[in-house]
Amino acid sequence: MASQAFLPRDAAQPGALAGIRVLDLSRVLGGPFCTQILGDHGADIIKVEPPKGDETRTWGPPFKEGTASYYIGINRNKRTMVVDLASRQGQAEVLALIAECDVLVENFRSGTMERWGLDPETLQRRFPRLVYCRVTGFGETGPLGGLPAYDTAMQALTGLMSLNGPSDGGPCRVGFPVIDMVTGLNAALGVMFALQERERSGTGQFVESALYDCGLSMLHPYASNYFLSGQAPARVGNAHSNIYPYDVFETQSVSVYLAVGNDGQFARLCGYLGQEELASDRRFRSNSDRSMHRDALRDVLTDLIRPFDGSRLAIELMKAGVPCGPVLTVDQALAHPQTAERGMVVEIGDGYTGIGSPIKLSRTPATYRIAPSRFGDAS
Repeated sequence: MASQAFLPRDAAQPGALAGIRVLDLSRVLGGPFCTQILGDHGADIIKVEPPKGDETRTWGPPFKEGTASYYIGINRNKRTMVVDLASRQGQAEVLALIAECDVLVENFRSGTMERWGLDPETLQRRFPRLVYCRVTGFGETGPLGGLPAYDTAMQALTGLMSLNGPSDGGPCRVGFPVIDMVTGLNAALGVMFALQERERSGTGQFVESALYDCGLSMLHPYASNYFLSGQAPARVGNAHSNIYPYDVFETQSVSVYLAVGNDGQFARLCGYLGQEELASDRRFRSNSDRSMHRDALRDVLTDLIRPFDGSRLAIELMKAGVPCGPVLTVDQALAHPQTAERGMVVEIGDGYTGIGSPIKLSRTPATYRIAPSRFGDAS
């Protein structure tokens, strides 16, 4: 069987999860992002793709040797094979792999794994140490249970979209698939919880990470504001509903985001701008005062900040203890020297470049061993 090529383990493989083998049956984003996190930290990831491949291989341009950047960005550190899970032979191949795995991750539509005899209950009876992780849209219960979902639809349904956009405009999606990625992150966290518990009990368990749940979990502080006030949150554009000044300001060069979180920071900002008296102005003495008089304070700060060079202002304010950052484009952020210093752009042979792991471990750091495969290279 094709699966036999993947059975030997690399005992020398580095990382905190060395010795853990993960069978990745997932596609698109949430599941693959979860398994890439595990793979970066040493888990042996076997990614199984259908005969036509993960659909994100076609989500381009841009492409590299026929594979879209979307796929490349979330599928490193994985060994890839092609299996037709809808066939009896494919199901037998996957069962042989599961026997050698600690974790299974999948995100098929509701009922699919059950139809193939690969559902959590069946597999955990046969493989009691298996940690079975399912990434779903809504979970399996409730009026929407089992229905399919994509990130942007979830941003709409969970209220996130209603919070984004200008105060005088309509709802706007977050510009990247934030719910998908948080769902993948929570799935990886759930897998780690289950593996840790397995050390005590000797038994695996079912882990579920649903886009709907994860979208709702991201509503802080807006949900808390609503529970306390009874008022539905309104869009505030680039500002913050609870804190001020927390907003974008124009300078003579690049725009800056000023993020003043307490009265001491505001006093330091006023001192830097040569306007110490603002900190004692009755309208601006506390965060509550500043939030209630945010329009007046914004007018004052707009005039004071506009003459500065934004990049220099941001650095000097940060050195003075006032959080501030220039508003950079993606290419500027990736080229920033801090990005290089933190190891956040990584390369693997064969021309792969990607974003590094943000999880920093002192003895067992993340490693980048296997570039995402071309579909024709899958076993």
